[in-house]
Amino acid sequence: MVVAEALAGIALFKSAVDGIKSAINTANDISEIGGYIDQLFEGEKQVQEQRNKKAGVSSFDTGNVAREIIDARLAAEEMRQVATMVDLRFGPGTWKSILEERNRRIREAKAAETRAALERQQNQEEWVEMAQMAAVVVMLVVLAIGAITFAIGN
Repeated sequence: MVVAEALAGIALFKSAVDGIKSAINTANDISEIGGYIDQLFEGEKQVQEQRNKKAGVSSFDTGNVAREIIDARLAAEEMRQVATMVDLRFGPGTWKSILEERNRRIREAKAAETRAALERQQNQEEWVEMAQMAAVVVMLVVLAIGAITFAIGN
């Protein structure tokens, strides 16, 4: 299954590269190949995730190691080709701008996720504090009623 997942990432990556190569010359703007670029990054991400998963597992099979390294280098080569094609078609620095904007959005999404997690944690802490205060109040009321009942009984 691990090999199948890695192959799926590689297949997605190669499919995206082929799509970009076939559409780059007829594209009027970058949005026409945007879906392929998304696929490209998703395929790269899947390949990297699989490679990182395998890094934790003791796999000394030379065939797997060689395939992983060669696939990573081929993917890097294809990525450079795509970057060059995009820059040639849409002007120098376009690919760099795409990468910078993508990285900025990823950072913002992670920051928003961190803020949301922090807010959830604060809300949970507030609920716990309110529950503790409610328990103290209930305990004091019970003690007061007990004291009054004891005082009346004596």
